[in-house]
Amino acid sequence: MKHLLDSNTLIVAKNRYYGMSICPGYWAWILEQHQALEIASIVPVRDELARGNDDLTQWVKGNAHLFKDSSDEPTQTAFGHIVAKIAEQVPVMKAGAFEEFLEGADPWLIAKAMATGAVVVTHEVYNPDIKRKFTIPNVCSLFGVPYMNTFELLGKLDARFVLHH
Repeated sequence: MKHLLDSNTLIVAKNRYYGMSICPGYWAWILEQHQALEIASIVPVRDELARGNDDLTQWVKGNAHLFKDSSDEPTQTAFGHIVAKIAEQVPVMKAGAFEEFLEGADPWLIAKAMATGAVVVTHEVYNPDIKRKFTIPNVCSLFGVPYMNTFELLGKLDARFVLHH
């Protein structure tokens, strides 16, 4: 797996430009790219998405193989490094930002990317001045973990959604 999907990439795709009923090719493409070992996500992302009650929730539950375990030792070690590093920034961040970050899937996604050499795919944007929350790109940049958005991923993997009549 070379690219790890953040939950927001799937949520935004479903809600906006790749609705499940209007662009089923996008969702099939994700599964094809998973088979080709290009795309995956992690169990904590699956668990976040599985709390919903919509088409995406059903898709996630039906494609559990897309979501990799994050309890392996290299990922756990990387997670520890992330916690230690961002703990240093707590004094300059909004109260509760550290705890909020650790409660979600984001630190695990970054840790899995660190452990496997993967690229994190997210719609979050790098902003070194943000103080209200820890974002994936900001934390990735602290560790030299590459990240990109969905559209960069589609271009990199030469995605094609073609109508056949």
